[in-house]
Amino acid sequence: MKAYQVDNLTFQIDFSQPLYEQVLMQMRSLIAKGAIGLGEKIPSVRDMAHDLKINPNTVMHAYQELERDGLIEKRRGQGTFVTQSGSRIQQFRNHFAADYTQNYLDKMHALGFNLREINDYIKTQQSGGLSQ
Repeated sequence: MKAYQVDNLTFQIDFSQPLYEQVLMQMRSLIAKGAIGLGEKIPSVRDMAHDLKINPNTVMHAYQELERDGLIEKRRGQGTFVTQSGSRIQQFRNHFAADYTQNYLDKMHALGFNLREINDYIKTQQSGGLSQ
């Protein structure tokens, strides 16, 4: 995995994994946690592709998905910007938090943990009590 700087954003790219998914998930994360602010301009497809050393079509595909998510919007002649809707970002964060939580619960259940055990495990981890 290699770090790439695109403007003031840092991306971790693993060329053995699908690039589109990496760009998409890292942009989603940067927007969701506020590293790219509401209404802020994001790098152009061409600049992002150049700096990440990947095909512009890969970046375009990720940007199209971000636009479908409602996280970014194109402004003719101005560029591409993060949405100005804080409620849309919060809705997106809640949606993915629910997905990640369900995924975690499914995996823990597959290991034989029940909800009480999962809760106890999380509390133990938070207090630094379990060794690796």
